[in-house]
Amino acid sequence: MKLIRKNTDRFENERLNITMKDIPCLDSSWHYHPQFELLYISQSTGIRFVGDSVSQFSPGDLVLVGPNLPHLWRNDPSYYKEGDESRVKTIVIKFSKDFIGKGTFDNAEFYSIGHMLEESKFGISFGRTISRKFHNDLMEIIDLSPAGQSIMLLNILLQLSLAEEKTVLSSTDMRQYTTDNSQRIDDILKYISDNYSTYISLNDVAEIACMTTNSFCRFFKRMTNKSYTQFLNEVRIRNAARLLVQNEELSVSEIADMVGYTSITNFNRQFKQILNNTPRDFRQLHGSGTLVY
Repeated sequence: MKLIRKNTDRFENERLNITMKDIPCLDSSWHYHPQFELLYISQSTGIRFVGDSVSQFSPGDLVLVGPNLPHLWRNDPSYYKEGDESRVKTIVIKFSKDFIGKGTFDNAEFYSIGHMLEESKFGISFGRTISRKFHNDLMEIIDLSPAGQSIMLLNILLQLSLAEEKTVLSSTDMRQYTTDNSQRIDDILKYISDNYSTYISLNDVAEIACMTTNSFCRFFKRMTNKSYTQFLNEVRIRNAARLLVQNEELSVSEIADMVGYTSITNFNRQFKQILNNTPRDFRQLHGSGTLVY
Protein backbone atom coordinates (compact mmCIF):
# COMPACT_ATOMS: atom_id res chain seq x y z
CA MET A 1 0.00 0.00 0.00
CA LYS A 2 1.16 3.51 -0.70
CA LEU A 3 0.18 7.16 -0.90
CA ILE A 4 -1.74 7.17 -4.13
CA ARG A 5 -3.38 9.67 -6.44
CA LYS A 6 -6.98 8.61 -7.02
CA ASN A 7 -8.57 9.81 -10.24
CA THR A 8 -10.77 7.22 -11.91
CA ASP A 9 -12.42 7.77 -15.29
CA ARG A 10 -15.76 7.98 -13.53
CA PHE A 11 -14.62 10.99 -11.49
CA GLU A 12 -13.01 12.58 -14.53
CA ASN A 13 -16.30 12.33 -16.42
CA GLU A 14 -18.59 13.41 -13.57
CA ARG A 15 -18.57 16.69 -11.71
CA LEU A 16 -20.39 15.23 -8.71
CA ASN A 17 -20.33 11.73 -7.22
CA ILE A 18 -22.09 10.71 -4.01
CA THR A 19 -21.80 7.33 -2.28
CA MET A 20 -22.76 5.74 1.01
CA LYS A 21 -20.13 3.50 2.61
CA ASP A 22 -21.12 0.73 5.00
CA ILE A 23 -17.79 -1.09 5.40
CA PRO A 24 -14.84 -0.28 7.71
CA CYS A 25 -11.84 1.79 6.60
CA LEU A 26 -13.19 3.95 3.82
CA ASP A 27 -9.93 3.63 1.87
CA SER A 28 -7.07 1.21 2.35
CA SER A 29 -4.44 3.83 1.56
CA TRP A 30 -3.43 7.31 2.64
CA HIS A 31 -4.42 8.99 -0.58
CA TYR A 32 -5.33 12.17 -2.41
CA HIS A 33 -7.35 13.11 -5.50
CA PRO A 34 -8.14 16.21 -7.59
CA GLN A 35 -11.74 16.50 -6.34
CA PHE A 36 -13.06 18.18 -3.22
CA GLU A 37 -14.47 15.71 -0.71
CA LEU A 38 -17.19 16.36 1.88
CA LEU A 39 -17.32 13.38 4.23
CA TYR A 40 -19.98 12.78 6.89
CA ILE A 41 -19.77 10.03 9.52
CA SER A 42 -23.24 8.88 10.56
CA GLN A 43 -22.04 5.70 12.32
CA SER A 44 -18.64 4.34 13.47
CA THR A 45 -15.56 5.60 15.30
CA GLY A 46 -11.84 5.71 14.58
CA ILE A 47 -8.91 7.95 13.70
CA ARG A 48 -8.67 10.36 10.79
CA PHE A 49 -5.52 11.70 9.19
CA VAL A 50 -5.86 14.92 7.17
CA GLY A 51 -2.56 16.50 6.15
CA ASP A 52 -0.58 16.68 9.38
CA SER A 53 -3.74 16.55 11.54
CA VAL A 54 -4.54 13.47 13.63
CA SER A 55 -7.97 13.34 15.29
CA GLN A 56 -10.48 10.86 16.64
CA PHE A 57 -13.77 10.70 14.69
CA SER A 58 -17.19 9.61 15.86
CA PRO A 59 -20.81 9.90 14.68
CA GLY A 60 -21.48 13.46 13.52
CA ASP A 61 -17.99 14.08 12.14
CA LEU A 62 -18.23 16.35 9.07
CA VAL A 63 -15.05 17.29 7.17
CA LEU A 64 -14.26 19.06 3.90
CA VAL A 65 -11.00 17.97 2.25
CA GLY A 66 -9.54 20.03 -0.59
CA PRO A 67 -7.98 18.69 -3.80
CA ASN A 68 -4.67 16.80 -3.52
CA LEU A 69 -4.63 16.89 0.29
CA PRO A 70 -3.58 13.45 1.67
CA HIS A 71 -6.16 11.92 3.99
CA LEU A 72 -7.33 8.65 5.51
CA TRP A 73 -10.19 7.65 7.79
CA ARG A 74 -9.39 4.42 9.64
CA ASN A 75 -11.88 2.69 11.94
CA ASP A 76 -11.01 1.38 15.38
CA PRO A 77 -9.42 -2.12 15.37
CA SER A 78 -12.65 -3.76 16.62
CA TYR A 79 -14.36 -3.02 13.29
CA TYR A 80 -11.97 -5.39 11.49
CA LYS A 81 -12.54 -8.42 13.70
CA GLU A 82 -14.24 -11.35 12.03
CA GLY A 83 -17.87 -11.57 13.05
CA ASP A 84 -17.95 -8.05 14.47
CA GLU A 85 -21.38 -6.51 13.96
CA SER A 86 -20.33 -2.88 14.38
CA ARG A 87 -22.00 -0.78 11.75
CA VAL A 88 -20.40 1.82 9.52
CA LYS A 89 -22.39 4.44 7.65
CA THR A 90 -20.63 7.28 5.88
CA ILE A 91 -21.67 9.70 3.16
CA VAL A 92 -18.86 10.64 0.77
CA ILE A 93 -19.46 13.53 -1.63
CA LYS A 94 -16.75 14.12 -4.23
CA PHE A 95 -17.16 17.15 -6.45
CA SER A 96 -15.21 19.38 -8.80
CA LYS A 97 -15.14 23.15 -8.39
CA ASP A 98 -17.30 23.54 -11.49
CA PHE A 99 -20.00 21.01 -10.46
CA ILE A 100 -22.65 23.74 -10.70
CA GLY A 101 -21.05 25.58 -13.62
CA LYS A 102 -17.64 26.81 -14.70
CA GLY A 103 -16.48 29.90 -12.80
CA THR A 104 -19.52 29.97 -10.50
CA PHE A 105 -17.54 30.40 -7.30
CA ASP A 106 -15.44 33.18 -8.81
CA ASN A 107 -18.52 35.41 -8.81
CA ALA A 108 -18.93 37.92 -5.97
CA GLU A 109 -22.27 36.51 -4.81
CA PHE A 110 -20.56 33.18 -4.09
CA TYR A 111 -17.52 34.67 -2.38
CA SER A 112 -18.06 32.86 0.92
CA ILE A 113 -18.17 29.45 -0.78
CA GLY A 114 -15.13 30.24 -2.91
CA HIS A 115 -13.20 31.32 0.17
CA MET A 116 -14.14 28.13 2.02
CA LEU A 117 -13.09 25.96 -0.93
CA GLU A 118 -9.73 27.72 -0.99
CA GLU A 119 -9.33 27.20 2.76
CA SER A 120 -10.12 23.49 2.38
CA LYS A 121 -6.57 22.93 1.10
CA PHE A 122 -5.83 22.49 4.82
CA GLY A 123 -8.98 20.46 5.55
CA ILE A 124 -11.94 21.88 7.51
CA SER A 125 -13.85 20.17 10.34
CA PHE A 126 -17.35 21.43 11.17
CA GLY A 127 -18.80 21.26 14.67
CA ARG A 128 -21.52 18.93 15.92
CA THR A 129 -24.17 21.65 15.89
CA ILE A 130 -23.58 22.13 12.18
CA SER A 131 -23.45 18.42 11.33
CA ARG A 132 -26.69 17.72 13.22
CA LYS A 133 -28.37 20.47 11.21
CA PHE A 134 -27.45 18.76 7.94
CA HIS A 135 -27.86 15.13 9.03
CA ASN A 136 -31.15 14.53 7.21
CA ASP A 137 -30.05 16.33 4.04
CA LEU A 138 -26.78 14.38 3.92
CA MET A 139 -28.52 11.06 4.44
CA GLU A 140 -31.13 11.83 1.75
CA ILE A 141 -28.95 13.48 -0.91
CA ILE A 142 -27.84 10.13 -2.35
CA ASP A 143 -31.43 9.37 -3.45
CA LEU A 144 -32.04 12.64 -5.28
CA SER A 145 -31.82 13.22 -9.02
CA PRO A 146 -28.53 14.61 -10.35
CA ALA A 147 -30.06 18.09 -10.53
CA GLY A 148 -31.45 17.73 -7.00
CA GLN A 149 -28.07 16.61 -5.69
CA SER A 150 -26.33 19.62 -7.22
CA ILE A 151 -28.89 22.06 -5.81
CA MET A 152 -28.78 20.52 -2.33
CA LEU A 153 -24.97 20.43 -2.29
CA LEU A 154 -24.82 24.10 -3.31
CA ASN A 155 -27.14 24.98 -0.42
CA ILE A 156 -25.10 22.90 2.04
CA LEU A 157 -21.84 24.52 0.91
CA LEU A 158 -23.36 27.99 1.24
CA GLN A 159 -24.49 27.38 4.81
CA LEU A 160 -21.21 25.69 5.75
CA SER A 161 -19.28 28.66 4.37
CA LEU A 162 -21.23 30.99 6.68
CA ALA A 163 -20.89 28.78 9.77
CA GLU A 164 -18.70 29.96 12.64
CA GLU A 165 -18.25 26.50 14.18
CA LYS A 166 -15.42 25.15 12.05
CA THR A 167 -11.76 24.26 12.51
CA VAL A 168 -8.88 24.21 10.02
CA LEU A 169 -7.12 20.85 10.40
CA SER A 170 -3.66 20.69 8.81
CA SER A 171 -1.16 23.25 10.05
CA THR A 172 0.66 23.32 6.70
CA ASP A 173 -0.15 22.97 3.02
CA MET A 174 0.58 19.28 2.34
CA ARG A 175 -1.07 19.00 -1.05
CA GLN A 176 0.54 16.36 -3.23
CA TYR A 177 1.06 16.35 -6.97
CA THR A 178 3.37 13.33 -7.38
CA THR A 179 3.77 9.94 -5.71
CA ASP A 180 7.58 9.87 -5.82
CA ASN A 181 9.23 8.25 -2.81
CA SER A 182 5.94 7.94 -0.86
CA GLN A 183 5.16 4.22 -1.13
CA ARG A 184 5.96 3.44 2.50
CA ILE A 185 3.79 5.99 4.32
CA ASP A 186 0.52 4.07 4.16
CA ASP A 187 2.00 0.92 5.72
CA ILE A 188 3.41 3.05 8.51
CA LEU A 189 0.12 4.85 9.25
CA LYS A 190 -1.80 1.58 9.18
CA TYR A 191 0.71 -0.08 11.50
CA ILE A 192 0.53 2.80 13.99
CA SER A 193 -3.29 3.01 13.96
CA ASP A 194 -3.58 -0.77 14.45
CA ASN A 195 -0.88 -1.14 17.12
CA TYR A 196 -0.79 2.13 19.08
CA SER A 197 -1.98 0.32 22.23
CA THR A 198 1.22 -1.75 22.37
CA TYR A 199 4.86 -0.77 22.64
CA ILE A 200 6.09 0.43 19.23
CA SER A 201 9.76 1.28 19.05
CA LEU A 202 11.43 3.46 16.47
CA ASN A 203 13.17 0.33 15.19
CA ASP A 204 9.78 -1.37 14.71
CA VAL A 205 8.40 1.28 12.37
CA ALA A 206 11.74 1.76 10.62
CA GLU A 207 11.67 -1.96 9.77
CA ILE A 208 8.11 -1.60 8.42
CA ALA A 209 9.43 1.16 6.17
CA CYS A 210 12.55 -0.87 5.26
CA MET A 211 14.73 2.06 6.28
CA THR A 212 17.38 2.89 8.84
CA THR A 213 16.09 4.79 11.88
CA ASN A 214 17.78 8.03 10.80
CA SER A 215 16.40 7.80 7.26
CA PHE A 216 12.98 6.90 8.60
CA CYS A 217 12.87 9.92 10.92
CA ARG A 218 13.70 12.29 8.07
CA PHE A 219 11.19 10.58 5.76
CA PHE A 220 8.37 10.59 8.33
CA LYS A 221 8.92 14.26 9.19
CA ARG A 222 8.86 15.20 5.52
CA MET A 223 5.65 13.25 4.85
CA THR A 224 3.64 14.21 7.95
CA ASN A 225 5.26 17.43 9.18
CA LYS A 226 5.63 15.75 12.60
CA SER A 227 8.17 13.59 14.34
CA TYR A 228 7.31 9.92 14.76
CA THR A 229 7.06 10.29 18.56
CA GLN A 230 4.78 13.33 18.29
CA PHE A 231 2.55 11.54 15.78
CA LEU A 232 2.29 8.36 17.90
CA ASN A 233 1.43 10.38 21.02
CA GLU A 234 -1.36 12.18 19.15
CA VAL A 235 -2.90 8.90 17.98
CA ARG A 236 -2.77 7.51 21.52
CA ILE A 237 -4.11 10.62 23.23
CA ARG A 238 -6.97 11.10 20.73
CA ASN A 239 -8.06 7.51 21.40
CA ALA A 240 -7.69 8.04 25.14
CA ALA A 241 -9.99 11.09 24.91
CA ARG A 242 -12.70 8.96 23.31
CA LEU A 243 -12.32 6.23 25.94
CA LEU A 244 -12.50 8.74 28.80
CA VAL A 245 -15.86 9.99 27.59
CA GLN A 246 -17.42 6.76 26.39
CA ASN A 247 -16.23 4.50 29.24
CA GLU A 248 -16.68 6.45 32.45
CA GLU A 249 -16.43 3.26 34.51
CA LEU A 250 -12.74 2.95 33.55
CA SER A 251 -10.09 4.75 35.59
CA VAL A 252 -7.61 7.14 34.05
CA SER A 253 -4.77 4.71 34.73
CA GLU A 254 -6.68 1.87 33.03
CA ILE A 255 -7.21 4.00 29.95
CA ALA A 256 -3.57 5.08 29.92
CA ASP A 257 -2.59 1.40 29.83
CA MET A 258 -5.14 0.65 27.09
CA VAL A 259 -3.62 3.22 24.73
CA GLY A 260 -0.02 2.18 25.29
CA TYR A 261 1.32 4.23 28.23
CA THR A 262 3.14 2.39 31.03
CA SER A 263 3.74 5.62 32.94
CA ILE A 264 0.70 7.54 34.22
CA THR A 265 2.90 10.60 34.66
CA ASN A 266 3.91 10.56 31.01
CA PHE A 267 0.30 9.96 29.97
CA ASN A 268 -0.92 12.96 31.97
CA ARG A 269 1.86 15.16 30.57
CA GLN A 270 1.17 14.17 26.95
CA PHE A 271 -2.59 14.52 27.41
CA LYS A 272 -2.32 18.06 28.75
CA GLN A 273 0.18 19.04 26.07
CA ILE A 274 -2.05 17.81 23.22
CA LEU A 275 -5.56 18.58 24.54
CA ASN A 276 -4.81 21.42 27.01
CA ASN A 277 -6.51 19.60 29.87
CA THR A 278 -5.71 16.90 32.37
CA PRO A 279 -7.51 13.59 31.68
CA ARG A 280 -9.76 14.05 34.73
CA ASP A 281 -10.68 17.62 33.80
CA PHE A 282 -11.33 16.51 30.23
CA ARG A 283 -13.69 13.78 31.43
CA GLN A 284 -15.59 16.19 33.67
CA LEU A 285 -15.87 18.72 30.85
CA HIS A 286 -16.97 16.29 28.13
CA GLY A 287 -18.70 13.51 30.09
CA SER A 288 -22.33 12.46 30.24
CA GLY A 289 -22.43 11.11 26.71
CA THR A 290 -20.80 14.01 24.88
CA LEU A 291 -19.01 12.84 21.74
CA VAL A 292 -15.45 14.10 21.42
CA TYR A 293 -13.37 14.47 18.28
